[in-house]
Amino acid sequence: MNRAIVLRIAACLAAIALLAPTAVTAKSSGPGVTPVVLFPAWHFTRLTVPVKDQTVDPSCPASGTFEDLVFGNPGPAFSQLCRDELLTLRYDGKTHKPIRLRFHEQHGVSVRIADYGKTASAPFYEAMYTALEAAGYVRDKDIRVAGYDARLTPDMGGFLQRSKRLIEDTYLDNGKRPVHLVGHSNGPIYVQYLLTHTTQAWKDKYIHGFTPLAGNFPGQGLGYELMFVGVQIPDLSFPATPANAMANARMFLSHPSSFITAADPRIFGDKEIVIHDQSTDTFYTPEDYPQLFEDAGLSWVLPIANHYIGGVPFADPAHFPDVDVYAEKGSGLETLVGVGITDLSVGQVVGPTTEFFTRDGDFNQEDLTNDSVAVWAGMNCWHFSLTDNPGVNHFELPGNAGVLARLVANANAPRSNCG
Repeated sequence: MNRAIVLRIAACLAAIALLAPTAVTAKSSGPGVTPVVLFPAWHFTRLTVPVKDQTVDPSCPASGTFEDLVFGNPGPAFSQLCRDELLTLRYDGKTHKPIRLRFHEQHGVSVRIADYGKTASAPFYEAMYTALEAAGYVRDKDIRVAGYDARLTPDMGGFLQRSKRLIEDTYLDNGKRPVHLVGHSNGPIYVQYLLTHTTQAWKDKYIHGFTPLAGNFPGQGLGYELMFVGVQIPDLSFPATPANAMANARMFLSHPSSFITAADPRIFGDKEIVIHDQSTDTFYTPEDYPQLFEDAGLSWVLPIANHYIGGVPFADPAHFPDVDVYAEKGSGLETLVGVGITDLSVGQVVGPTTEFFTRDGDFNQEDLTNDSVAVWAGMNCWHFSLTDNPGVNHFELPGNAGVLARLVANANAPRSNCG
């Protein structure tokens, strides 16, 4: 059974990586379309990483450049292990600065978003761009991309100011038409942060609505797995060697975004097993995360975990987005939510005999995650809908013909009059 799960994961990811743009016949929305700004999924924004005289690992090249992108080509300069070490953030746990200011790049490493604002910054979404073009849209004019450094949380790296500026520029460049926001996977977390850190007057002026595609608002069980066994960014495979697993898992422990990706116990409680320590036969659920990190000798991450797990609230009325929302999700697919490991040491290799815990979901995110947005049905006045797409997996969702047809229609529908 476990080997079968591993093989299904590998086969699915291989097929997704080879996906061609979906042929979509979308009804033209005519002149003056509602501009769209896309917030990509986790590590689906192209990051360029220049390295100059690094001192992290003398066995890695001292200088060079690589890219960080799921299903992308990082280039030949650095190995997977070197890339993971170089993208590991330094955390200063002794300072009294706010948590968001305690993280720093490795010496000699800088990271920038490639082609910010342009569709070239997020090539995975080619099917979406093609469908929008068929409806009268023009790339980089009324289709723009608000990429972000997926290692960081939305309170870091200038995300809020940069995204607001892109939206305002898109509004002005398109005849002062309000902008429709689209987010995929972790992207909606960043959109939610934006919408809850701007005034209602700003939203009324600049925002048409919001389409979250499988929004990872409360996190997912696999967020915890990242910090013990890791996953390699170029192909989302598990590391194959102990050295790679160690570097990869340590990298994710250093990323504050790993914690907003981890299942929030306020939503999940004890409803799923995320880690099984086979050495003590102890099962950990999301509500056990403080004990999990203590037992693993990782108490240093607790201030980060306490701050960022559930760190972008969405489920109470005070944090409703108060814009029209057209949510989409997939369902009916076996979805990995937890893993059994021999002990709680960081950097374990997943193999054919590894113990897995699954539940229904979209292959990447479980039903508890994807259904959580339904709480927004309680918004006053603003539209809310959640459309299920049975059998459509997490990575297929942004290229699904039905999803894209609805996106074009919803983006060009009148806004609710809630002023």
